[in-house]
Amino acid sequence: MENKDEKHTKKGKKLSKKFYENELNRLQVELVRLQEWIKFKGLKVVVIFEGRDAAGKGGTIKRIIQTLNPRICRVVALGTPTEREKTQWYFQRYAPHLPAAGEMVLFDRSWYNRAGVEKVMGFCTNEEYWEFLRSCPNFERMLIRSGIILIKYWFSVSQDEQEKRFRARLNEPTKRWKLSPMDIKSMEKFEEYSKAKDEMFAYTDTKISPWLMVDADDKKRARLNCIHHLLSSIPYKELDQPEIVLPERQERKGYIRPPLDEMTYVPEVY
Repeated sequence: MENKDEKHTKKGKKLSKKFYENELNRLQVELVRLQEWIKFKGLKVVVIFEGRDAAGKGGTIKRIIQTLNPRICRVVALGTPTEREKTQWYFQRYAPHLPAAGEMVLFDRSWYNRAGVEKVMGFCTNEEYWEFLRSCPNFERMLIRSGIILIKYWFSVSQDEQEKRFRARLNEPTKRWKLSPMDIKSMEKFEEYSKAKDEMFAYTDTKISPWLMVDADDKKRARLNCIHHLLSSIPYKELDQPEIVLPERQERKGYIRPPLDEMTYVPEVY
């Protein structure tokens, strides 16, 4: 007989809060183990998160890094290129952020900006766009041949769900900053983004570096599915942790602490 939590994991049914939190906690423990394995083996991992605005990329990234060491796992979310960067080889501004041995880098949007927002909004020329589609598979082959593990996720969200999330941001002060003028324009160009995504996949969904679709209409389910897949994509083992023994507290030997009333404290408002 199915219990309540198991029943709520079926597609189409809302995940129970208890199941989601328990499963997320379990997966985050595994992410810590993966992190230690990446450091131990000197792996170089790149994970790309792409998709429409409000598709849930940021929320998933947040849950991945929540319990990880920022010295091992870091997020790259580049802003608008500078005038100098606009004159560089396109991939040049991304290359410095690639991982060294023992690191995992999560790209919150990536070089695929050229095939998405830059194409749809007219921020690049037609020649630059087609040059990207021709060059990108070769660039990614070079990364993989160099020893980088490259994983690419596309978060897919329906037009109705995207609009629902945009409207929710209007009424949430802590999320309103996420609603940029570019987001508003993306609503108007939903079909253009669809066409750009299809063309991008046609050129860059390769056997050596495939796109992995995440059904993101259900945020919580999307987070769990993506993290579970990430863990299954990199074979790892739990490492034996060295025993840590805390030292005994030492007795004071002449140290006198300065008077506390001479310190400047943060006001106790609460």
